[in-house]
Amino acid sequence: MRIGVDVGGTNTDAVLMAGDRLVAHAKRPTSADVTLGIEQALTALVASAGVTMGEVDAVMIGTTHFLNAVVAVQGLTPTAAIRFAVPSPRAIPPMGTWPEALSRALGPHRYICAGGHEYDGRAALPFDERMFLSIVDRIAAGGVRSVALTSVFSPMNAALEEQAAGLLEERVPGVTVCRSHEIGHIGLLRRENATILNACLIGMANWVFDGVSAMIARLGFTSPVYVSQNDGTVMDVDYARRFPIATFASGPSNSIRGAGLLSGRDECVVADIGGTTSDVGVLRHGFPRTSVDNVGVNGVYTNFRMPELRSLAVGGGSLLDLRADGEVVLADSVGRDLHRAAVVFGGTRPTLTDVAVAAGLAPHVGDAGLVADWDRGRCEDILADIHVRLAEAVNGVRTTIRRPPLVAVGGAGFLVPSRLPGISHVERPEHHAMANAVGAAMAQAGAEIDRVFQASADDLGTRLSNAEEEAAARAVAAGADPDSVRIISVNLQELGYFDNEVTRVRIRAVGDIQRARPQPEPV
Repeated sequence: MRIGVDVGGTNTDAVLMAGDRLVAHAKRPTSADVTLGIEQALTALVASAGVTMGEVDAVMIGTTHFLNAVVAVQGLTPTAAIRFAVPSPRAIPPMGTWPEALSRALGPHRYICAGGHEYDGRAALPFDERMFLSIVDRIAAGGVRSVALTSVFSPMNAALEEQAAGLLEERVPGVTVCRSHEIGHIGLLRRENATILNACLIGMANWVFDGVSAMIARLGFTSPVYVSQNDGTVMDVDYARRFPIATFASGPSNSIRGAGLLSGRDECVVADIGGTTSDVGVLRHGFPRTSVDNVGVNGVYTNFRMPELRSLAVGGGSLLDLRADGEVVLADSVGRDLHRAAVVFGGTRPTLTDVAVAAGLAPHVGDAGLVADWDRGRCEDILADIHVRLAEAVNGVRTTIRRPPLVAVGGAGFLVPSRLPGISHVERPEHHAMANAVGAAMAQAGAEIDRVFQASADDLGTRLSNAEEEAAARAVAAGADPDSVRIISVNLQELGYFDNEVTRVRIRAVGDIQRARPQPEPV
C-alpha cells in the first residue's frame, strides 16, 4: 500500500492506494507551514482508512513549495556562481539577465574562470587552478556557503566541475556545491541558471525535508519517503535534498499521471483545475509530455526537464472584481482560504466556485441556497469567458489534427464544460478531485541524461548502450529498484553542422520504487 500526498496552493490532498485501487482519501486546506498541512491530511487519511502506519510501503509527497519560493523571492540562500568558460562566453555574466530582485537576493558573487571543454569532451583550455582558488578565497571571505559550478560542455566531460568541487569543499569546509552536469542539458546559460536556482534552494530543502521526515517518523510510519519530480516520477528524500529544482512542476505532473491512471488512458489531454490555477498538459505513453522549449521560472530561463503546460490564473478560488462599467474580471485567488471566504461556504467574497454553483454546475459544493438569488444568465456569461480561455489552452498543446479526449481533474474540475472545440469528448473519472495525489502515489522513480557523441555508425551502438546504463544508474540513485528499471525513451538527433559524425542523445529511464526492506531484529 502507498500513500500519495499533493500540496496545492489551496488544498493538501492525500490518498491511500492498495495496488491501483483507491482505498481512502482526505482533503485539508493547505497551511502556511507545509509540514503541518501534510500531517493533518495524513492523520485524517489513516483514521478514515482504518489501517496501521506499519502497513504502508511508501509515502510519496508532491509539493511546489520551492517553485513558490523562487516566484516570491523568499527563503533563498545567497549563492556564488562560477562559470568555467574563459576565453569563450563572457558577454553575458552569470545571472546577467535575471530579474533584479531575484539577482539581488542571491548576492554579488559571480565569477568567470579559465577552463571548459569542447562538444566532444576535449579540453578547450587548461583549468587555471590559481585563478580558481583566488575566487574561492573571495567567496569564503564573503561568508557564502552555497556555490554553483558551470563549465562549458560539462555534460560531455564533467572532470573540471568535479575537480573544482573537490578543491572548493577542501578549502571551505561545509560548503554546498552544485554541479551543472547533474542538473541541466547541454546549453550553457540555461544550464547555469538551473544550477544556480538549485543551489539557492538546498538550504530550504534540508529544512523542509528534515521537518517532513521527522513528522513521518513521529506519526509512526516506518516506510521510505519519496518526493515527486517534474516528469511524473519520484526521487527518494535524500536525492530531493540535492535537487529541489526537480520538484518545480511536480503538482501538474502528478495530476496528468493521476488523470491517466484514473481514466485508464495512456494518451489524452488533461485539464487540472485547482483552487488557484489551471494547468493543461498532455499525457503521452503514460507520462506528461516534456517541453522542448526552455522553461521560464520568474523570468529565469532554464533547460532541465519540465512538462509542457499551458497555465492560466483561473481556479475555483479566483475572486470576481466587478468594475464600474459592469465588467467582471478575475482577481487573485483566495487560495487556502476558499472554504472560509467563498459565499457558498458562508463567506463574503464572491469566487468562481460561487459562480459555478449559481449556474448549476456544482450543486453539491457548499450551500447553493446562499447564491440562489444570483443572476444565472450573468454567471453563465462569466463561465463562457473561462471556457474560451480553456479552449485556447487545450488547443495550444495539441500537436495533431486528430481530436483527442480531455480528462478533467482537480477540485474545481466542474469549471470544465462538457464540450470544447478540438476535443472529441470530456471525461471526469471517479475520484478526479484526487488525481494529483493518485499520480504521486503511483509514480515510479526515474532519471534522464543528455549527451553528445562523436562516433561512427559502427561505434554508436556501444556509446548508446553506455548511455543507457548511465541513465539506468541515475534512476536507481533516485530510488528505483535496479531489477525493474527500463528505458522508456531514446531520442537521437544528428548534428549536421559538424565536419564529422556527431549525434546528440537524450535517454530516459524509469523503474518501480524500492520497497522498504524489513529491519533485522535486535540480537
